[in-house]
Amino acid sequence: MPSSSIPRRTALKTGAVLLGLSLTSCTSEAEPTPSSAAASTTTAAAAPSETFTFGTASQPLSLDPALANDVESQRVTRQVLEGLVGVDQTTGEPTPLLATAWAEAADGLSYTFTLRPGVRFHDGSPFNADAVCTNFDRWFNFSEALRKQAPGATFKGVFKEHADHAELSVFKSCTALSALRVRIRLTERFTGFLQALTLPAFAMSSPKALAAGKADQLSLRRGSQALSAYATHPVGTGPFRFSAWNSAGVTLTDNKDYWGTRGQIATLQFVTYDHPQTRLQALLDGRIDGYDAVTVGNFDQLVKRGKQIIQRDPFSVMYLGMNQEIPVLKDLKVRQAIELAIDKDTLIRRFFIDNTAQASQFVPPKLSGFNNNAPALGHDPSKAKELLAEAGYKGQALKFYYPMNVTRPYLPTPEKVYAELSRQLTAVGLNIQPVPVDWTDGYLQKVKNPGDHALHLLGWNGSYADADNFLAPLFGEKNGEFGYQDPQVFSKIDRARGLPDGQERTQQYQTINAQIAESLPAVPIAFPISALALSDRVISYPASPVLNEVFTKVQLRP
Repeated sequence: MPSSSIPRRTALKTGAVLLGLSLTSCTSEAEPTPSSAAASTTTAAAAPSETFTFGTASQPLSLDPALANDVESQRVTRQVLEGLVGVDQTTGEPTPLLATAWAEAADGLSYTFTLRPGVRFHDGSPFNADAVCTNFDRWFNFSEALRKQAPGATFKGVFKEHADHAELSVFKSCTALSALRVRIRLTERFTGFLQALTLPAFAMSSPKALAAGKADQLSLRRGSQALSAYATHPVGTGPFRFSAWNSAGVTLTDNKDYWGTRGQIATLQFVTYDHPQTRLQALLDGRIDGYDAVTVGNFDQLVKRGKQIIQRDPFSVMYLGMNQEIPVLKDLKVRQAIELAIDKDTLIRRFFIDNTAQASQFVPPKLSGFNNNAPALGHDPSKAKELLAEAGYKGQALKFYYPMNVTRPYLPTPEKVYAELSRQLTAVGLNIQPVPVDWTDGYLQKVKNPGDHALHLLGWNGSYADADNFLAPLFGEKNGEFGYQDPQVFSKIDRARGLPDGQERTQQYQTINAQIAESLPAVPIAFPISALALSDRVISYPASPVLNEVFTKVQLRP
């Protein structure tokens, strides 16, 4: 691909910088944010009246955040539901949200939360300590059958196990101490607990709506996605209420009873354009006010048209997954040959926005635990061929799964990335069999569960500023995605999560990074820069590396 005469690094704005990415300590006490101040601000401000239309790269997979972790699902649910703890846009530290304050016990095994008074769910039911425990108990008691249907469930990746293996779970219990005080007990110290609670998966749903929508019965289907009635109509406490979800996208409306600042937007529309050029054209035509997942080709055209572009700080990793349940991939030499065959520089130069960095590990550089000396084999096709010969590789077919009709923050043009990767792997003698799967046709289920996928394209977008958020969900236990089995790494990850912030914890994660790089369950390729494009009516947009972007903070011209 010829280089453009206009460098792709000429974005007009830069997204919020998480200054605290390397400062991952959890405060034991948070200062309350008085609800009265928020209420008076809301009263004084003009009522929202604007319509804002945002272009998305795909449809949400589910609107139940506890069971879906794709970007588009979370983009919607962040507007509708809120958790106990929020994220400071500047520092990345936990901030009060539905909890106004919290205290950690001296032994680190319990946290007591003071809840915001006077808050109600969109269905009118009260938000209180009982509602908090209903949600925690629901997540803890997810059945194995439900978890298999919903590979986007997050609870296990954070708390290690559910109630059917309670002895191995970090979560112990939730107790309502009073209407506005709740205690969460843990079985072991978990340094990243408060930061983990900022994940959309731990947002509070109305217990009444969960019951009415039979939230744990995935008896409906939307395309290939199994979901519950609740997952088609979420009910939270957030600044926007769910209104509709159809083939075009999702519509939300202003929550007139919201406890906090409501902003300018009365109607928020998420409209799906599954091809980068159609998103670009919709912005140029004035049909949308902004869109996410700007690609390399879009970037140059947007710059030439003078459109606003906001780049997020890199906080994701794109990788080539390898499934060791496929016999040929059990051999480390074959996996090493695959890494040696990959020309990361060419992939990044052709398909990612400028300043995207090569990855040799799964923890981004700004996080404590990043290892400057993590081993990387580099690009050496000749050595790759030698290793394949030494391994006795006889041309066994490797099914290579990749998604179609989607753009992710970590994977802007999957079809093109696949084509280049396939060319590189074939050049060293590997027998690659393409398996294209439409994103909405259950791509995540196919590559995250046990199956015949030998290779697959995917990535991980960090949700909070801790190395554990990258390593534990991917490599904290054996899973269907990689078939990776290394009890030593599993044990080290488990130990690191409970260590207090400091040099020992940082060194532990650096050691884990090096060990994963050596055993090679997957090949990290890039720490991508992701970007949004905005119309001229947008004055500011709350860009966030962890994608914590709530649209009450969008500022529009009159």
